[in-house]
Amino acid sequence: MPQIISDIDMEILAIIPARGGSKGILNKNIQNVGGIPLVVRTINAALKSKLINKIIVSTDDNRIADVAIDNGVEVIKRPSKISGDTASSELALLDTLMQIKNRDNYVPKIVVFLQCTSPFTELDDIDGTINALVSNDADCALAVTKFHHFLWKYDKNKDSLIGVNHDEKKQRKCRQELSTQYLETGSVYVMKTEEFIKYKK
Repeated sequence: MPQIISDIDMEILAIIPARGGSKGILNKNIQNVGGIPLVVRTINAALKSKLINKIIVSTDDNRIADVAIDNGVEVIKRPSKISGDTASSELALLDTLMQIKNRDNYVPKIVVFLQCTSPFTELDDIDGTINALVSNDADCALAVTKFHHFLWKYDKNKDSLIGVNHDEKKQRKCRQELSTQYLETGSVYVMKTEEFIKYKK
């Protein structure tokens, strides 16, 4: 990981979307992992950041809102129309940005999107991803992990499995010989606010 810049002079806002409805695990975002609610684990990681200036939890759920406020961060209430199973995280981020711009005339330079469904996010994951965006003058950056595994997909025309990142017809390489690929961790996404609002993704 590159050296983390600790004195980036710009407004950086972290948004943690945490809706109340969850069909897989009831009240998922306030369920405990290691005795700490999921959303609180992400809040704690964000509070350790040396770069983030402001943290907001976007939620439609009063219980999640209370937990977030009790743990020292601001809450923006998310409209129910963008809180369902099919609502994208981007909509929650855009709604939060719109609300704070209308309310406070506040527009951060950078938005950090943190998923509370990734309970083991660490400080270096957050500040490292911010640093990657800033030091490369990129429009967006995301946390990834190196991926050295064989991927397969089903080809219905051949009624068989075929290799995605390898040729199954050739002699199989050692896993370590595969070209390095990168798997999204799903934990940290960082974007220039202006570009994100423009493209909405």
